[in-house]
This record gives sequence, structure tokens and C-alpha cells, in this order.
Amino acid sequence: MGSESGSLEYTPTWIVAGVCFVIVFLSLCAERGLHWLGKVSYTQYAFLINFVILVQLHLIFLKSNWMMLQLLEKKKKDALLQALQKLKDELMLLGFISFLLTVFQRVLSRICISTHLASHMHPCKKQPSEIATHGELSLTRKYRRGLLSTDESVEICAHKGQVPILSIEALHQLHIFIFVLAVVHVIFCVTTMVLGGARIRRWKKWDDSIRRGRGQAADDDHRHHHEIFRRRASGYWRKAAVVSWMISFVKQFYGSVTKSDYITLRRGFKIAHMPSVPESRFDFYDHMMRTLEGDFIKIVSISWFFWLFIVVFLLLNVQGWNTYFWLSFLPLILLLLVGAKLEHIIMRLAQELDSTDPDHEAARVKPSDDHFWFHRPGIILWLIQFILFQNSFEIAFFFWIWSTYGIHSCIMEKRGFIITRLIMGVIVQVLCSYSTLPLYALVSQMGTSFKFGPRLKHHIGGWFGGATASHSHRKATQSLETFHVAEQAQDIIDEATPVIEVKNGL
Repeated sequence: MGSESGSLEYTPTWIVAGVCFVIVFLSLCAERGLHWLGKVSYTQYAFLINFVILVQLHLIFLKSNWMMLQLLEKKKKDALLQALQKLKDELMLLGFISFLLTVFQRVLSRICISTHLASHMHPCKKQPSEIATHGELSLTRKYRRGLLSTDESVEICAHKGQVPILSIEALHQLHIFIFVLAVVHVIFCVTTMVLGGARIRRWKKWDDSIRRGRGQAADDDHRHHHEIFRRRASGYWRKAAVVSWMISFVKQFYGSVTKSDYITLRRGFKIAHMPSVPESRFDFYDHMMRTLEGDFIKIVSISWFFWLFIVVFLLLNVQGWNTYFWLSFLPLILLLLVGAKLEHIIMRLAQELDSTDPDHEAARVKPSDDHFWFHRPGIILWLIQFILFQNSFEIAFFFWIWSTYGIHSCIMEKRGFIITRLIMGVIVQVLCSYSTLPLYALVSQMGTSFKFGPRLKHHIGGWFGGATASHSHRKATQSLETFHVAEQAQDIIDEATPVIEVKNGL
């Protein structure tokens, strides 16, 4: 029983959440500070950055990281290179958390609180026999099996009639959990991108067939798929909001993107943003993949909001509340909602197309931010990021509890709850990889603004020499919304030349 009394199983959740909040807050401040200092003089503080990373002993990762950097540089995968750099930043933040937990463990273990405060909001409930024998002196004897510093802190608090706010054992367990969470999150994000990318690559043959098409046969093929896409919204009952949402919800589970969908949306994107580029040189698939790689930079990151979510979850992890079980429904519900929304955007585009004269030459899909929630396509990306993080959190927490306390730990809850949580975690991972992410890759191009890939953003910066990157991006976005991008824009997307020519059509 000695080790149990000092573990997180019997530590009040408000203490664990509070300590985690302070440590993460200080780590985020330190990491942001180093980024700011790095802009001033990176070499002067490089030793500190390396030290923090080494605290976590990521030597194996650093070796593989160097090899990946070399490979990505040769392949000119700028977006994935930036994603890897973002991953290094997340590991540096993890290093800060590890460093602060190590530095402050002795200080925290010597902070004493009353036994009354320490008796509320436990993840596990102690048996009556345990509570009866859990006086200050017996508590000291139980901790004798721990580290010397733990013994000292318990003795100091016991003499005051109090208990340590957090034992060193609990700090170590919290340390391991944060590390497991970060690793599982990265693995899940990479797995989602790999599986989703494999499914999206099937669309490449569709794009190649369009670019190889010539003459009347190509035009007839376009009209054929145009008509099939239009029929998605044909019929009065399909125009009803409830019915269209129900169809969209079901559609995400099978054939979420058809060839007609791809060809019609591709044509609408080209006419809206790049009308001057010849069909044979317009590689929509390549542009879509590059912007998706750029979005992966955001997906793999763990923002401050997600760390706050962890703190709230740790706070609510109270015996009898079944927090894990109810929380496991959240990513699945959000994922189904996002998938239905993406399909509904395609349905809305089909409805708009169906309302136009099919014989009119200007009849086409018209990209618009109005179809997205609050007219902001970025909300969907943020939700996907949160879904993957929350699912990673669920799985990471399960394996951490299993490896630390065993499958029969009281934190595990009922066996039926465990099986349900694991099944939903697998469903979320598979559905996000094979349906939601491919849908997002295509539908996210249907906004009002032209989505830039990382390399295109870099070249756009040269338009406004001396301007900041953010200001250049804003001006370039306004330019592309006002003007048409000429043929040279496709050269940049293909990485053949850094020149963009803007046609003053207005």
C-alpha cells in the first residue's frame, strides 16, 4: 500500500490539474520566450535549446529527425519540412515541461496541505480499512519505500499534521503521461495523413486524364460529369434542409468523393482562380496536396487551448463520474458533424449549379466562404485538429493507465466502458483517415480565397520586397481575390519558376 497512497490514483484531481496548469503555463512562456530570443540571436541561445531537448533524452528521435530533414530537402517537400520543424517545437515544449517537473519536484513535495483538503475529488476511492489506518504516522511509514526526498517531505508534513500536496511518485507518473500523450498524438497525426494521403492519391489518375484530354471529347466528358454532379441536388425533396443534411450525413460513409465531384469542383476552382492557365498545365491535384501538407503543420501542433483541455479533464477525473467514458463520445460526434458539413457543402454547390441554366456557358460551381461555418473555412481545420488530439488523448490515457496501474485499476472504470472507448477510438481514426480528411482536402479549396501552399507563400513574399511575411500574405490574398492569376502561377505551384504575373482584368 505504500506506493499506492502516493500515486495519482489517490491524489486529488484539483491538485493534479493545478500543478499541470502551472507547469504547462510556465513551459509555454519559456518556449515562446526562446522563440523570441531566437529571432534576436539564435546562436547565443542555441545551447539552451539543445539542453532542454536533451532533458527529454530524444537522441533517437534527433538522429531520425536529421535523416528525415535530409530526405525532405532532397524531395523539396517544404510543407513536410515545416511540419517536422513544428514537431521539433512541440518536443522542445515537452522538454520544458519535463525540465520544470524535474526542477520543482522537491519543492512541490515539500508543500503541505491539510488532510481535509486532500480528501476530496480522488480518482479512486480508498477502502474504509485504508482510511482508518491512514494517520500521519502511518502515512510516513508507507512512504518509507519511496525516495529519500519523499520520506523527508512526508515527515515534514506529518509533524504539522498535514500531507504533501503532491508526492514525487505522482510527479513521475504525471511526467510519463505527458510524454506518452505527445508521442501518441504525433503517431496518430502522421498515421492519419499517411492513410488519408493514400486514399487521396487515387484521385491523381482523374486529374491526369483531364489534363491529357483534348478537343471535343474532353468537353463532352466535362459536360457528362457536370450533369452527374447536378443530379446530386435534383428533385424537390433533396432541396429540403433536413433531407439534404440527412443525405450528407450518410454520404460520408460511402463514396464520399466521386469522380464527377472531383472533376466538377476542379473546374469551378480553375475558372474562379486560374482561368488563364491552360488545362494541360493546371495540376489541381498537386496544388491540393501541397496545401494539405501545409495544413498538416497546424494539425500536428498542440496549441495552448488543447493543454487547457487536458487540465480540465484531469480536474474532472473523479471517482464515479465516468469522465473517460462520456468524453470518448466527443471526438466521434464532432467527426460525424464535420463529415456531414463537408458533404453538405458539396450538396449546396450542386444545388446552386442545378438552379442555373444547364446550357449557359457560365454555369459552373462557384467557390464561396458562405458555405462554411461563420464564413470561415479554417474552423473545419481547427475541429479536425481538436478531434485528432482528443482521440490521441483518450488512447494515450488508456495505455498509460494500463502500463502504470494495470488493467484492473479503478481509473479504468467498467470493462464495458473500456471496450466502448477503444472501439470508438478506432472508428474515429479510420473514419478521419479514409473519409473526413480526403473530403477536407477537396472541399477546403471551395472557399472564396486562393489557398497558398508553403512554397507559393514564399515566392509571394518577393512581390512586396521588405514587407513582413504576414503583410505580404494579406496583400497577396487581396490581389488574388481581385485579379486572375495568369499562367505563371501554375509554374510556381509546379516549382518550376518563382515568377507570378497578375493580369489587371478590372
